[in-house]
Amino acid sequence: MLKDFFGKRRKYASMPSEQAKLDVPEGLMQKCNGCYKIYYRKEMSKNLNVCPNCGFHHQLGAWERMESLFDAESFEEWDDNFITGNPLQFPGYEEKIEKDRKKTKLNEGVITGKGLINGQATGFAVMDSSFRMGSMGSVMGEKIARAIENSKNESLPFVIFTASGGARMQEGVLSLMQMTKTSVAIKRFSDAGGLMISVMTHPTTGGVSASFASLGDYNFAEPGALIGFAGRRIIEQTIREKLPDDFQTSEFQLKHGQLDRVVHRHEMKNLLVTLLDMHQKGGDVS
Repeated sequence: MLKDFFGKRRKYASMPSEQAKLDVPEGLMQKCNGCYKIYYRKEMSKNLNVCPNCGFHHQLGAWERMESLFDAESFEEWDDNFITGNPLQFPGYEEKIEKDRKKTKLNEGVITGKGLINGQATGFAVMDSSFRMGSMGSVMGEKIARAIENSKNESLPFVIFTASGGARMQEGVLSLMQMTKTSVAIKRFSDAGGLMISVMTHPTTGGVSASFASLGDYNFAEPGALIGFAGRRIIEQTIREKLPDDFQTSEFQLKHGQLDRVVHRHEMKNLLVTLLDMHQKGGDVS
């Protein structure tokens, strides 16, 4: 095996660079954005897209995250047939949505449903930034609000993983209205005694960070995640001051009391199991 491996290295080293690129299968390797080391993509995938060397947390797809948390074949998807329209007739919007649907195999930038985490039934919403950068439109807001309502009706705790570039500009005020819709759904859920755990991943920004992402009974984040409302450049231009280098990172938010804990991806399932065990109770929340 080693002989074959080093033989291949010599082969590629002796080739013209363009030919070597053609002979290396596309998508085989992945460079870490933290330490810039190169790994086999399968190796990174097995490690939940966390760099084995520096611990940098790369983005994780919604289905990959669910498979890392939920018991095998235990989840039931809700509202999977909801598809975004073009309510404002924004030019080219439908084509972009269709392109992302084909690329990601998702109908929208969030998956909702219920499943078992170590045998405990839980409602969930998992956002995926590979679909329109996880931007929040009317369908996403509707799916999240309905997932919260379903969790209330079925007396389930609710866990949400956020990843978003903010509101979806192609839907204008309809997108901004989802901030209110989801926040009201969470208030009803909380008044009924429901438990909500919010986990912010990279990035969680704009209207998502200013609404449902920050309204959990527990608010967690992954290491190094970008969390904030307005962009760094806009804030610096507004206040005319230089911001700290770690501004809007999860560690900065924790230090300033905006988070309860920064949680490594490998520790996430155990933490959720502990909290669900601690809050488990008999009877309905309605």
